[in-house]
Amino acid sequence: MPKIRTDFPYETRREDVRIPMADGTLLYARVWRPVTEEPVPALLEYLPYRLTDWTAPRDQQRHPWYAGHGYASVRVDVRGHGNSGGLPGDEYDATELADGVAVVHWLAGQPWCTGRVGMFGISWGGFNSLQIAALAPEPLKAVVTVCSTDDRYDNDVHYMGGSVLGVDMHAWGATVLAFASRPPDPEYAGEEWRSMWLRRLEAVEPLVDTWLSHQTRDAYWRHGSVCEDYGAIGAAVLAVGGWHDPYRDTVLRLVEHLPADRVRGIVGPWSHQYPDRGLPPGPAIGFLQETLRWWDHHLKGAANGVMDEPPLRSWISDSHPPATVYEELPGRWVADPAWPSPHVTPVTYGFQGSPVVVDSPQQTGIDAGRFFPFGNDADLPPDQREEDAHSACFDFPVPEDGGPVEILGRPSVHLSLRTAAPTGQVIARLCDIAPDGSSTLVTRGALNFSARHGRDRAEPALIGETEDFAFELNGIGHAFAPGHRVRLAVSSTYWPWIWPQPDAAGFTLDPAGSSLTLPVRRRTEDAVVWEEPEQAEPLGVVYPASPEERRPERVVVRDVAKGEWRLEVDPKYGGTRVYPDGLEFTEDALETYTIEESGPLTARTRSDWTIRLRRPDRGWDVGVDTRSEITCDAEAFHTWNEVVCREGDEVVFRRTWEKRIPRTAG
Repeated sequence: MPKIRTDFPYETRREDVRIPMADGTLLYARVWRPVTEEPVPALLEYLPYRLTDWTAPRDQQRHPWYAGHGYASVRVDVRGHGNSGGLPGDEYDATELADGVAVVHWLAGQPWCTGRVGMFGISWGGFNSLQIAALAPEPLKAVVTVCSTDDRYDNDVHYMGGSVLGVDMHAWGATVLAFASRPPDPEYAGEEWRSMWLRRLEAVEPLVDTWLSHQTRDAYWRHGSVCEDYGAIGAAVLAVGGWHDPYRDTVLRLVEHLPADRVRGIVGPWSHQYPDRGLPPGPAIGFLQETLRWWDHHLKGAANGVMDEPPLRSWISDSHPPATVYEELPGRWVADPAWPSPHVTPVTYGFQGSPVVVDSPQQTGIDAGRFFPFGNDADLPPDQREEDAHSACFDFPVPEDGGPVEILGRPSVHLSLRTAAPTGQVIARLCDIAPDGSSTLVTRGALNFSARHGRDRAEPALIGETEDFAFELNGIGHAFAPGHRVRLAVSSTYWPWIWPQPDAAGFTLDPAGSSLTLPVRRRTEDAVVWEEPEQAEPLGVVYPASPEERRPERVVVRDVAKGEWRLEVDPKYGGTRVYPDGLEFTEDALETYTIEESGPLTARTRSDWTIRLRRPDRGWDVGVDTRSEITCDAEAFHTWNEVVCREGDEVVFRRTWEKRIPRTAG
């Protein structure tokens, strides 16, 4: 667990303020500042996730810590969320980014600020830190972006290899709908909270409808994708990711494309979390101390050697047995002088054997694990032997008399396929096979047939003709032990990660024209040293014990007679908690993914959310219930969303949306 620090170079104070936008909208902000007469640089974290409750425990770990080291650390709610004014919009829309630029300028103009600003954040906050840096407001000098993406189409929660991400296109859309429907808190928003809430609810729209309406990489997805023009980013960027986070490839691309004197990258073994929190898998690092070096150099001009660090520091895991959670993974830190690294050489393994028909059962992928691991007990993929049995597998032994085969970067596959239908997809999983036969998932990738010539177009496959399908798998650092086997497993389905195409004909794979290329890293002895993690004192949130047994995080139900497979997921976002200011906050969510063995058109998803906020001392009691569903036929997706909001026992808002969205590529 992180060390709790209570002594700092500066005493600190905290105040809540409202930051005016050009149209008169006020954004709610919380500012932690050192007690000093001298102006200090400002650090900004800018999110829609409600600073007075949802992120408050996490905020307390880091913002006071930065303030104690001589920074004004500021947390701001995006307009239309939390206690900010205005109406909610789409992810990273032009208004959100323009507001962010305005906040940067406002901070720089405060008498307690030196005029130099940094931005940081994880996930959404990491996204908009990069996007605002690409708009280049002059005061913004440095960014720390954690678990974020530079490519909103191909490296986000909506699409993968040109295919619809059934698991998070649905789940994240449902989550955002529930989050946007929460009310302001009268403790901070005042008596206007109810009118603000009702105005917001009238503006809420299910974003999944928008996302599904853009099934190729069009202008909608290019907006906010900084990979369109890395040169627009003027701030120094520290990019941080984890091998168990879906966005980790962004770190490699940023180190590759940004000038070497303005970028550094760190990739650890972590899930979708800040790397000082100590959540599985570890080991954790002194992340706050490392970022403080970054801020001190770029915002205060300290000659502390932070830019003398190697451009990329990354973790390489040793071979390990499959499990759904690891407190700590075995392995080591390595350093590379550039990316691509001179220590890494592509090594190609050709396939052997006769052509093989790949027509995977519809439930293949049920053991994929969570798309967004958060450090929970059931997040990571279990033993892959059952998934391997539904795939065409090609094994390559690691000699027992040599060292491990160490890889770092993105493996790639070149597959020669003859398709039996114009639509479909191919999924490739790289697994580590131990001598006992257990199969540990190392990394994976997917390609929609229609995206084989580019993600910006949809071209049907040529039925009955053999074509080349080449794509990369997600990046990874892994060492295959001597005596193990490297396995490439190829399947035609991967539910619920990948929404199945209307045709279920599979394909024929010709090994003679197929290969796997691994980024093999020459072993080096690197001195990568981190401080132990530390944080500020916790907020003091109380998590009451539930009188009922908590349901399992992840359950697979098979109806043998019906031929139905159902995956039930409790994302475990927070449960019930009581805050020091008296707020009682309860949220509960259940995701359900169902498919039948009879065919791909039986795929359906459902998400149910219940949220309750209470202030017993004020008599304030509000609730939000949402339900979201996606089904399909051969021509279209069908979405159904409902929001019901209550104040006490009174329903104050109810709305249902139904939409038919043509399948153009998905």
